[in-house]
Amino acid sequence: MENLFIDTLIGQVRALDQFGTWANREDEDILKEKYVKSKEDLKNIPVIADIDEMQIQDIRLVYQAIALAFEKKTGVMCSVVMEMSHEGFGRAVVLADKIVIVNKFFKDAHRFSFRTYEDLVKEGDKLLSNSIKIYEEYKK
Repeated sequence: MENLFIDTLIGQVRALDQFGTWANREDEDILKEKYVKSKEDLKNIPVIADIDEMQIQDIRLVYQAIALAFEKKTGVMCSVVMEMSHEGFGRAVVLADKIVIVNKFFKDAHRFSFRTYEDLVKEGDKLLSNSIKIYEEYKK
């Protein structure tokens, strides 16, 4: 089953795999490793901690995938603006023309994850469909 959000997200992730580490791994397994954490996994992550650059990049990739999927659907170019403090407080914004189509605030971004792979797919689809609705509404 093809999914535009997942296809663009895995494309972004694989593009950064400059050494071919994930070449022989399934797309779903890679995305699960990066984005899926169980409640048990989260218990092992402190509530207060610094976020590292790889985690920030992984979060950015989700919003870049939304932007790219939006561009593929609508033909309208997007920009992703993301600001994140070392403590994991921040914001990600996706802009199409002058319209904010996604606006997400973060606290404890070092704990950013989804419980299941299906939750990742569902959230990505929801963000994409909402962004298209927002854009169409403001372009009227």
